[in-house]
Amino acid sequence: MNVADLGLPVDVPSTALFTDQYELTMLQAALRAGTAERRSVFEVFTRRLPDGRRYGVVAGTGRVLDAVENFRFDEDVLGFLREREIVDEQTLEWLAGYRFSGDIWGYPEGEVYFPGSPIVRVEGTFAECVLLETVILSILNHDSAIAAAASRMASAAGDRPLIEMGARRTHELAAVAASRAAYIGGFSTTSDLAAGFRYGIPTVGTSAHAFTLLHDQERDAFRAQVAALGRGTTLLVDTYDVAEAVRTAVEVAGPELGAVRIDSGDLLLVAHRVRHQLDELGAIATKIVVTSDLDEYAIASLAAAPVDAYGVGTQLVTGSGHPTCSMVYKLVARAESADPAAPLVPVAKKSTGGKTSVGGRKWAARRLDDEGVAEAEVIGTGPVPDELADRQLLVQLVKGGEVVAREPLDVPRARHIAARANLPLSATQLSRGEPVLPTEYVQGRSGS
Repeated sequence: MNVADLGLPVDVPSTALFTDQYELTMLQAALRAGTAERRSVFEVFTRRLPDGRRYGVVAGTGRVLDAVENFRFDEDVLGFLREREIVDEQTLEWLAGYRFSGDIWGYPEGEVYFPGSPIVRVEGTFAECVLLETVILSILNHDSAIAAAASRMASAAGDRPLIEMGARRTHELAAVAASRAAYIGGFSTTSDLAAGFRYGIPTVGTSAHAFTLLHDQERDAFRAQVAALGRGTTLLVDTYDVAEAVRTAVEVAGPELGAVRIDSGDLLLVAHRVRHQLDELGAIATKIVVTSDLDEYAIASLAAAPVDAYGVGTQLVTGSGHPTCSMVYKLVARAESADPAAPLVPVAKKSTGGKTSVGGRKWAARRLDDEGVAEAEVIGTGPVPDELADRQLLVQLVKGGEVVAREPLDVPRARHIAARANLPLSATQLSRGEPVLPTEYVQGRSGS
């Protein structure tokens, strides 16, 4: 859910400088050459998944739509460009009236993707499309990396809820985006109030070790917290001695104590001991929350532990070792001339070093086996085969410059759960392996 859906005020600055200088200098050169108005098709894709990952997760689409909508060159931005002499006056005049008027198609947010998948397709004039490269990539590369890590953690956690708590481990604005992406990937709540405010994500939080250390006795801290937040609160029990803290917590809050949190030590061993102690004290409904530098592997190792929820920070907001998806934004087709009716011709980079691309305006579909389980990612140009017509993945996001596909955040979250469930079972394995689906190419006859 976007803050606009909540009826809350928010400043929306221009996103026009979330770009690299060469996008503006290419624009200037194209305007002089008379090629700026050629109809063009750019696509976002990745040549490979991060090492060991079985699938990727599309996240950030909603933020991309906001960024495109707010890509405006206002007086302050134009003044900066003029002062630095980055582009000439002709280009500045063109930028002053910039409004993206083309079409954008893409995999719906929350969907999974594979090497070569045309995750986003941007269509319009070369001039209006080339300017969007950096802002689109910066959003998708970050958010999709976080969502992929979140998805792996959610698979490892099973039915146990996950709390996103990584705001203090990354840039303050990246933290908000990370919380949004984590929610799409399967996390239930966040500790970040800015994320709750902006996107409507449920927020949680109680106390840190500092609150216990503030008081003369641990019992005093627990009493103060229960008095303020009620017996259903979560008490942090590993500041001093865990066993003593659990005993004190139940004495203070009674068996109605909501939860205890463990933030250090051998979590598997400590969780078993705490569960046994809570049950002996009659607090059989009190839950156990564990934190402490968790990642998907640590979560999986606690599958047999009596743990009720996990709090994850650093490893989540850094993509669990893969903070980017290595997505690229490439021109794949362009018109033969500036005539709007001119046919598209495929274009592609052909170089050594593993950076070749496949030209042509592409469609994508997911082929299913006889049991309805995904078996291949099929990508092609030209006509879509009849048997794949109802399995196409790209949906229209922007039409004629107008956003047509905004949706509440719970929609891509549910979509991801369904998409992941439709993959072969090996998709959720944490061991290193190849993408769970092969990518197959179907070559058509033209770029249109």
